[in-house]
Amino acid sequence: MKITFIGGGNMASALISGLLQQGYATSQLHVVEISAENREKIKRELGVPTVADLASGIAESDVVVLSVKPQQLHELALKLAPLLNNQLVISIAAGIRAIDISRWLDGYQRIVRAMPNTPSLVRAGVAGLYAASDVNEQDRKNAEAILTAVGSVLWVDDEEMLHTVTAISGSGPAYVFYFIESMQQAGIELGLTPKQARQLSLQTFVGASELASLSDEDAATLRTRVTSKGGTTEQAIQVMEKNDVKSKIMAAINAASERSKEMSNEFSKL
Repeated sequence: MKITFIGGGNMASALISGLLQQGYATSQLHVVEISAENREKIKRELGVPTVADLASGIAESDVVVLSVKPQQLHELALKLAPLLNNQLVISIAAGIRAIDISRWLDGYQRIVRAMPNTPSLVRAGVAGLYAASDVNEQDRKNAEAILTAVGSVLWVDDEEMLHTVTAISGSGPAYVFYFIESMQQAGIELGLTPKQARQLSLQTFVGASELASLSDEDAATLRTRVTSKGGTTEQAIQVMEKNDVKSKIMAAINAASERSKEMSNEFSKL
């Protein structure tokens, strides 16, 4: 399988790095990137061929990964449409529906949408995937193989569910960083050094996440087990419940999902 990435940003670089670590040869991976500086950086750091020309970049590819910013995808798709020759097209551009990508590609239907997240940069990501109607089983396997190079994948049958994926896992790392930031600040205010507060906060998140991932029990049960009657954890949880923290987190996620829908509607007008 030969794969061309159009756009050589952080997510494309993460996917290429993951694929190389899984045994792909550099000759199987190509990057189309208009920036000469970025092309040199990719060749230097990853060793894969890079070109500026779109036509030559995808000529022998089996899969084309659209890894440009959402605002750039419409213009790219119009240029790409006459060049496609039955390749699988994977878009990792957030918020742009498959039907709109297909329309911009003159009705091309062999499209998979992927919503990865930033932990993919350290091969700990998760991506939501949706396949358009002309995508066959082998295409699905190929898309999955590319995205699992940097983490796990979740297929959805309803494309609208990618808004939820975006709100939970796409935007989710920011929520986690926000909570870590708050824990660190509390630690500093209670007398820890910034370094100590960072270590305790980060390792607590890493350890709790690992414990939850390895356990068959749900998060609510695990939380209850840490919350002794009359203890310090119970006191903290009571403050959070009094301030309705859970419902505010849920409201934030709903707001992110709604914004994702709004963005899709805006792009659909192009």
